[in-house]
Amino acid sequence: MTDAGLDVQLPIETERLVLRPHRMDDLDDLAVFHGDADVVRFVPWPVRDRAATEEALRVKLTQTGLVAHGQWLVLAVEVRETGTVIGEVLLKWASHRQGEIGFAFARSHQGRGYAAEAARAMLRLGFDGLGFHRISAVVIDGNDASVRLLGRLGFRQEARLVDGVHFKDRWATQLVLAMLEDEWRERDGAT
Repeated sequence: MTDAGLDVQLPIETERLVLRPHRMDDLDDLAVFHGDADVVRFVPWPVRDRAATEEALRVKLTQTGLVAHGQWLVLAVEVRETGTVIGEVLLKWASHRQGEIGFAFARSHQGRGYAAEAARAMLRLGFDGLGFHRISAVVIDGNDASVRLLGRLGFRQEARLVDGVHFKDRWATQLVLAMLEDEWRERDGAT
């Protein structure tokens, strides 16, 4: 940690992916999944048309660092081989040594291990790079694919908050999953 916040070194490269700050030329790729009702069903934003996606992208351009509690680092997930942005991963500096992770991926690229690869890289950043003690994920009940992915990464469910949030014009149950730093250390290399 520095006086200016947490020191985040970007881009982050994995075997198949580059996790990097967004650029305006990501708009076409983002519009594909931001406008897909199946993709955004369990994320906080509504289905977006191109104009709304562009407006959201302009905000994402500023979310490239972590200088205060409550901020989100929002990174484009680009396939190294093609340069296509297929999703986004997020890491929030929630409070002292605590983070929260999130992700969304284009439907055409789901089921190929990209989300796990990107999420694992963000966990590595949070635990190894930023010194987080605990990283959580909040999932809307029914988002079984995300719960399974988080379980494979080593998260455990800590809470089930029945009608815990008003989400997309209805009450929804939230699942809180988390992983501690020592649990990450035990699993890192094994996942």
